[in-house]
Amino acid sequence: MPAKGQKRKQQIIETAKSMFIENGFQSTHIGQVCEKLNIARGTVYQYFGNKREILYAVLEQVEEKIDDILDADDMKDFYKTNPSQKAVLKFVSDRVQSTVSVIIAEPIVIKLIFKDIVGIDEEVISRVNKFIEHIAKILIRDVEEVKKKGVYKKTVNADITAVMLVGGVLFVVYEFLKKEQDVLNKEVIESMVANYLTGILK
Repeated sequence: MPAKGQKRKQQIIETAKSMFIENGFQSTHIGQVCEKLNIARGTVYQYFGNKREILYAVLEQVEEKIDDILDADDMKDFYKTNPSQKAVLKFVSDRVQSTVSVIIAEPIVIKLIFKDIVGIDEEVISRVNKFIEHIAKILIRDVEEVKKKGVYKKTVNADITAVMLVGGVLFVVYEFLKKEQDVLNKEVIESMVANYLTGILK
């Protein structure tokens, strides 16, 4: 897609996201998004068939970012350099921190997971559940790989560890959003990652 088209698509996503949170999913219509951006309906339909597709695009973007952060080939390349234990810990910590940062950077994802957006239906909820499963699957794979390298305790259960990370982050973010506190604060992110790694590092 040309850069101009990609920029317009992202504008539609960002505008719709804000409206979903502010007005509710059911009460937000394509026409309102068009009005806000001062564009024709046909422009939106060049990229999305309906408002659900806009919402799903948000989830897909988060999935792609986490896929990229936890890329298995990146880990293989890193270990080929015969890194020190200190370098390994930093590598692992950076991956987890980047993953957490991506999740908390999208308040709409947190609100969707906690069914905190008015008007979401079973189809949307089903897609959100698939999103959670996908993220957990990527994390499980990553935990297993790091465990093989002897960085995590042998007793670490990858499935439980992944669910605890995702669940813990989501709950912390949800609570911060309710209190209107800045969850993107660097200290908050570092604290979440430190608490997570403390329990599983060898």
